[in-house]
Amino acid sequence: LGAGSGEGVGLRSRGCRCHGRLGPLQCSEPSPGATVAAQYACSLLGHALQKHGASPELQKQIRQLEGHLSLGRKLLRLGNSADALESAKRAVHLSDVVLRFCITVSHLNRALYFACDNVLWAGKSGLAPRVDQEKWAQRSFRYYLFSLIMNLSRDAYEIRLLMEQESSACSRRLKGSGGGVPGGIEMRGSGGPGAPGGGLPQLALKFRLRVLLLARVLRSHPPLLLDVVRNACDLFIPLDKLGLWRCGPGIVGLCGLVSSILSILTLICPWLRLKP
Repeated sequence: LGAGSGEGVGLRSRGCRCHGRLGPLQCSEPSPGATVAAQYACSLLGHALQKHGASPELQKQIRQLEGHLSLGRKLLRLGNSADALESAKRAVHLSDVVLRFCITVSHLNRALYFACDNVLWAGKSGLAPRVDQEKWAQRSFRYYLFSLIMNLSRDAYEIRLLMEQESSACSRRLKGSGGGVPGGIEMRGSGGPGAPGGGLPQLALKFRLRVLLLARVLRSHPPLLLDVVRNACDLFIPLDKLGLWRCGPGIVGLCGLVSSILSILTLICPWLRLKP
């Protein structure tokens, strides 16, 4: 994305994020698909059973199933570090400096996240029984958190540029038609800067206009909207696991399930994937 770079508001065109300029390795989510959805569904189900006083045996079975699914996910992700490094190498060639920084750093952190995940898999599978799983899990979630922060920063950057473009387009249309303001809100009654009590209503009106502009941009760009929602949902997972914001297993399971469903949706409808 870039104001004149051509990389840029590539979300206007439909296309697969994983098969755009960065090739098939661009996906930002650590492990999309039915397996991760099933794992978080088990986590959510286990929390619900615990709250409603289900039998300890049933709760134990759900926890065991969740553990097996988690181990299976880690097995399927062996080698993903190399893929993430390759994606980072491709992202270095993006012309927009902000996109280049956010996407490259995100992929580098994903590579480290997957490397820690591989160590955890070796420990849980018995190949490396002396691995300090708690320490490596904390490292893994720290890299995952920073990767998500970079993803959300990239989303915010794209939103800002799209809002500027939309605002400029609205201004040109208004100059041509002599009409009101974007979103159909009239300026009457807001008062001018010098009017008594006009400052606060005018500020509220500007805020409302910005919110409407943001809603219009996200509604017009479903891939960007899905990416924001998915990254925001994923963010709760490392925050909880690192103890930075305790949300509880129910919230973590729900956010993980929503994120997984959105990932599956982007697999079914490739045009919903954000690119580059």
